[in-house]
Amino acid sequence: MEDYIVSGMAANEQIRVFACTTRNLVEHARQIHNTSPVITAALGRMLTAATMMGSMLKGEKDVISIQIKSAGPVGGITVATDSSSYVRGYAEVPDVIIPAKPNGKLDVSGAVGPGTLRVIKDMGLKEPYVGEIDLQTGEIAEDFTYYFAVSEQVPSSVGLGVLMNRDNTVRQAGGFIIQLLPFASDEVIDKLEKNLKDIPSVTTMLDEGATPEDMLRRVLDGFDIEFTGTRPCGYKCTCSRERLEKVMISLGKKELKSMIDEGKSVEVGCQFCSSKYEFTIEELSDLLTQSK
Repeated sequence: MEDYIVSGMAANEQIRVFACTTRNLVEHARQIHNTSPVITAALGRMLTAATMMGSMLKGEKDVISIQIKSAGPVGGITVATDSSSYVRGYAEVPDVIIPAKPNGKLDVSGAVGPGTLRVIKDMGLKEPYVGEIDLQTGEIAEDFTYYFAVSEQVPSSVGLGVLMNRDNTVRQAGGFIIQLLPFASDEVIDKLEKNLKDIPSVTTMLDEGATPEDMLRRVLDGFDIEFTGTRPCGYKCTCSRERLEKVMISLGKKELKSMIDEGKSVEVGCQFCSSKYEFTIEELSDLLTQSK
């Protein structure tokens, strides 16, 4: 199944919904960063949440950066997306190995540990919107649920999951976001809460062959649903040599001159896709002339 997101409305437009399957993009991230299984799960959940949040953006140039700053072994996770819903991301420590939970599941909360979740939305205004919460569980889905309620005042339920194969490749990945609109009735809220208590995990549904539409039908059993859009999603880095040149120029004359004085080429890597860009002494000298 190709990765994609579906969006819609339910309960006479009292509920806004998103769901996606992201196995391919999470597997691509695993290959790029050579992540351990528990970090694949943590990063994969972050990427899945980000791709759905990207689909909520209105402007073509709107962008979102999401960061976990962690006191746990992973150190931190950063993901980014825009209104295209194509995502990129990395974990500061990609090779964390810790014991599984007693039930055999990957201990994502143990890898993440205590910390903060920060969402930065740049929508072309004078200042970006910044929302930050303390992590509630480190399981990530619950933390995004809390973020939406506290920082955006939108009661939400977020489900995220990554299931690994025995060879440590990604078997399934995906998620959903269910959001109550301000005029949702008590009856709708009560029924939705009951449904959410009764559904299996995201990866269980996906592994049984469910599509994103099927997941939403299950979560919203008994409600009318109108699917309003479907779009592809994937892993795409926006780095380029031109972008890296601008970053190098922004370092300033002093830093660039120090690099030149060392007398050797400089290699700069992209954290999101692991691409390497080499700048020769001559190229550094040209950048020096452009810097302030």
